[in-house]
Amino acid sequence: MEKRLDGAAGSGRMSISEIAARLAIGKMAVYGMLERGTLPGIRVGKRWLVTRHAYEQWERTCGLRQDSLARL
Repeated sequence: MEKRLDGAAGSGRMSISEIAARLAIGKMAVYGMLERGTLPGIRVGKRWLVTRHAYEQWERTCGLRQDSLARL
């Protein structure tokens, strides 16, 4: 049986710790951004799932949504 990786390392998802490190902020700030919808993520029970693709797209656009970019 294949060993399951703990956390998001090696997958298409990002961990809260990884996002916090990339943004140079604390984990609680990341959770707050997810709760407000500032960061793209999906809540599943008590956990947040953030795909690497969605995060990197958010990072490239400085957090602006597609409809906002069209008006620029």
